[in-house]
Amino acid sequence: MFSVKMQVRDYECDLQGVVNNAVYQNYLEHSRHQFLLDAGIDFVDLSRQGIDLMVIRAELDYKASLKPGDEFSIEVAVEKVSKIKYAFVQTVYRQSDGKVMLQARTIGVAVNDRGRPFAFADLERLSVRPDTTP
Repeated sequence: MFSVKMQVRDYECDLQGVVNNAVYQNYLEHSRHQFLLDAGIDFVDLSRQGIDLMVIRAELDYKASLKPGDEFSIEVAVEKVSKIKYAFVQTVYRQSDGKVMLQARTIGVAVNDRGRPFAFADLERLSVRPDTTP
């Protein structure tokens, strides 16, 4: 399982002293890009080639709040959703106790230089089949 470690910066927190909900999107995006880079897929190079990976849906389940200075990790996996859609399944864990802070499922597609979604072989090779056992 791919994982990236990060630390909460003070300016990412709101008046309540916890990470602002919108900041988690930045964390998730960073971890997806690192996941792809680790797999040999350079997000910037793809864009130069006219291939854009686009988010079409984001589902975030907030379980608990990170606070300034918290160290955390984000696990990332990819599931095939349909012929052209892929889900990045991500979980944020607080390092101090392993507690799940957030679970996310971000659905995306690859879009070619004509703006058309297509089946992207690189995501296909990275995808795992979701567990369908009851």
